[in-house]
Amino acid sequence: MGNIKIFSGTSNEQLAKSICQKLKLKQGALDIKRFSDEEIFVEVNESVRGADCYVIQSTNNPVHENFMELLIIIDALKRAAAKKVVAVIPYFGYARQDRKVSDRSPITARLICDLLVKSGIEEVILMDIHAGQIQGFFDVPVDHLYAFPIARDYFIKKYSKKDLIIASPDAGGMERARAFAKRSNIVDLAMTDKRRPAPNVAEITNVIGNVKGKYVLLIDDIIDTGGTAAKSADALIQAGAKGVSMFCTHGVLSGNAIENIQNSSIDELIITDTINNQAKLKKIKKIRVLSVADLFAKALRRIINKKSISNLFS
Repeated sequence: MGNIKIFSGTSNEQLAKSICQKLKLKQGALDIKRFSDEEIFVEVNESVRGADCYVIQSTNNPVHENFMELLIIIDALKRAAAKKVVAVIPYFGYARQDRKVSDRSPITARLICDLLVKSGIEEVILMDIHAGQIQGFFDVPVDHLYAFPIARDYFIKKYSKKDLIIASPDAGGMERARAFAKRSNIVDLAMTDKRRPAPNVAEITNVIGNVKGKYVLLIDDIIDTGGTAAKSADALIQAGAKGVSMFCTHGVLSGNAIENIQNSSIDELIITDTINNQAKLKKIKKIRVLSVADLFAKALRRIINKKSISNLFS
C-alpha cells in the first residue's frame, strides 16, 4: 500500500476501524479534544511527512462539529507536511441544499465544497451523494461510490426477481431506482407521487405503476424523519402490493423517524453504517444495518493503486 495513512474523526470511528482492518493498515494516531468552550483541538501523534493521508469522517449530526473537526484534521495533516490529503466522507451533510429554492436562499452544498477544497484536500471520496451535480462543486477530483451492490445481494437472496418491483418514493429518485433495477436485472418500476407543502412534510397523492401482487423495494439515498417512507409504503399497500421493504444508504433517522418506521407498512428497512447509529437501533427489529466497510476498502485499495473503481459497480 506504500506510504499510506488512514485517519478518522470521531463521527464514525467504528467504520474507519473496520476499513483499516480490511486493508490491513494500522489506523493513524490523532488526539482530538474539546476545550471548555467547545472549540476543537487536533494533534497528529505520528509522522506524516511525505505520506498520502486519507481522513474518514461523515458529516452527520452534529453536522457543524463533525464538519469543523474534518477541516481541522485536514489542516493539521497539511501543516505536518503530508504529501496528499484525501477526504473520505461516507455521508455528506448539506447535500440536500444543492440549489436555490428561493430568490434569496443560499447554495450551501457549494459553500461546503469550497471550504473543503480551501482546507487543502487534493481529492474527495463520497458515497451515494444526494445530488449528482455536487461532484461539480469541487475543484478537485471526486470518486463517487455506490452502496447498491450490498442491497442488491441482500434482496435478491430474499426475494425472487419475478416477484420484486423497484420503486422510488418520488420523481427525483427515479434515476436512482432505475439504475438499481437495471443492475439487478429487474424490469418493473413504480413510483409514488410526492408533494412537499413544507420542509420534512410529505403528501403522497398517487401510485404510478402496477404493484398489485408484487413485493416492492423502495429505493432512496437518505431516510430522515421517515415520513415520506411511511406514507409511500402505505400507498403501495393500498395499491395492492404484497409487501414493502426499503433500502436507504444513509440512515439519518432524525425526530420521530424510528416511531414512524415502526408504525408504517414497511416490513423491513435496510440502511448502511455510513452514519454511526447502530447502538440506538439494536432493539428495532424492522431496521437492519449493513456495513459498507468492505466496499470502501476495495475502492480505496483501487484508488491507492491507481486502478479503476467502476467495475466494483458494474
